[in-house]
Amino acid sequence: MAPEAVSRNPVIELRDCSFYYGAACAVAKVSLPIYKNRITALIGPSGCGKSTVLRGINRMLELTPGARVDGEIIYRGVNLYADAVDPVEVRRRIGMVFQKPNPFPKSIFDNVAYGPRLLGVKNKGALAEIVESSLRGASLWDEVSGDLNKSGLALSGGQQQRLCIARAIAVEPDVILMDEPCSALDPIATQRIEELMRDLQRDYTIVIVTHNMQQAQRASDFTAFFNIRKESDNGHEARWGELVEYHETEKVFERPALPETADYIAGRFG
Repeated sequence: MAPEAVSRNPVIELRDCSFYYGAACAVAKVSLPIYKNRITALIGPSGCGKSTVLRGINRMLELTPGARVDGEIIYRGVNLYADAVDPVEVRRRIGMVFQKPNPFPKSIFDNVAYGPRLLGVKNKGALAEIVESSLRGASLWDEVSGDLNKSGLALSGGQQQRLCIARAIAVEPDVILMDEPCSALDPIATQRIEELMRDLQRDYTIVIVTHNMQQAQRASDFTAFFNIRKESDNGHEARWGELVEYHETEKVFERPALPETADYIAGRFG
């Protein structure tokens, strides 16, 4: 299945995007479509800019002083970096789940209800419905429904990550970004998160950063491989990330177009 066959209009499209920290370019000239109800994996060695790209998509990158994005990131026809676009609304529609589970020091209920309350939902019945549906969506309801007043910090690592996913979907996003969501989890918890991602993609578009090649191969529909480029000038070395190859995951892993991609996947460098 070619990318064009999925949708002629991607949910998100990066157009010639470069990402900077101050004067230093972290990732150069990325053009990348992200398709509806598909899981897209960003892979590549540490330092190639995968997380930078992810944070640029929902404007979290700009929370870092001096960081900026050149180029366009188009979401459903709108340039997310246009002056009139509210970054808070961008982050509501394009949610984020981080590498380390980060539940608030609140009850399970209050963790999930936090976002809806910020958006103005005050009715207790409505909040209870949102909390239940979000926990069900994150495959956590059956494990915690009897003790929603329990601290989210008292859950296991895998449960905490699913709580963070429930918190993300409680505000009804369109896209969910996941930055190495399984790196701090054991293999059993990792399997639960991967199964959950496959369930969630019926309703959401997902982009995941992972260092785990097997996870990318198992869990994603499309894969974008980034690598590091270097240039020396008068003894000073500049390093930046570059998108090398993007295609269906099966093709990237089994029939990569470039030797560079094949070498990385085979573990010959990176």
